[in-house]
Amino acid sequence: MSTLPLPTGIFNIGVSVVTGSGLIFVGAYAGDYIRAIDERTGKIIWQARLSAGGQATPATYLGRAGRQYVVISAGGHGGLGTRNGDYVVAYALPSA
Repeated sequence: MSTLPLPTGIFNIGVSVVTGSGLIFVGAYAGDYIRAIDERTGKIIWQARLSAGGQATPATYLGRAGRQYVVISAGGHGGLGTRNGDYVVAYALPSA
């Protein structure tokens, strides 16, 4: 039996959110970014630098006019060395 460690990469801080249109929003990186990934291709199609580390789970909701928004808390993480802060950041997806 092998005792080699599993190739798991970095631990995850937060989970991703998948939209009905096939976008996956992730903020659980060891950095200050939130990213949108195409569910079909796995490619990053959008990213934004946050004011502090984005080690959190994004939330998504529909506004009154039917426009979709993505929100994330950006507070940083001392163990990862990301910038600390106290922010809630919202992004609006393009109108249909």
